[in-house]
Amino acid sequence: MAFVEKAQLLDEAGMRRALVRIAHEIVEANKGVENVCLVGIRTRGVPMAQRLQEIIEDIESQRVPTGILDITLYRDDLTTIAQQPIVRKTEIPFAVDDKIIVLVDDVLYTGRTVRAALDALIDLGRPARIQLAVMIDRGHRELPIRADFVGKNVPTSKAEQVQVMLRETDGEDRVVLVERAT
Repeated sequence: MAFVEKAQLLDEAGMRRALVRIAHEIVEANKGVENVCLVGIRTRGVPMAQRLQEIIEDIESQRVPTGILDITLYRDDLTTIAQQPIVRKTEIPFAVDDKIIVLVDDVLYTGRTVRAALDALIDLGRPARIQLAVMIDRGHRELPIRADFVGKNVPTSKAEQVQVMLRETDGEDRVVLVERAT
């Protein structure tokens, strides 16, 4: 299915500003970073979490533990995405028990990815609290899930998609709104 770009929502500088703001909000909301850990949801949540880790370290002079969460086996649409889904490794090098976990993802849409991430995370232990940070919240929730930290709210139609492109995965930093080509 082909898509055509409708608008650029954020450029590289806008993404950087959003991440810096989110990092400050995480620090403020948690009164520092003691017991705070970042967990990026594969794929684009991972480099976003790593960037937030660096920004928070610049702000607080303290390195926040960061991990990677693969939610493939927790998805409720697993049988529809592929006959042999690719399961990647979850890499969380710290105990989640009694920690404040900030899940990081690129786009919040229906809430199903976050639900799967919550299930995967709870299987690893019992965090004190779980928060959610996303670059874009585009609405259309199907589950009662909301983000605690949002880079940008973008109302969209269901025919549109938001594509977050990151230097680490896509060779450039920008967020675009695309629509199915007719």
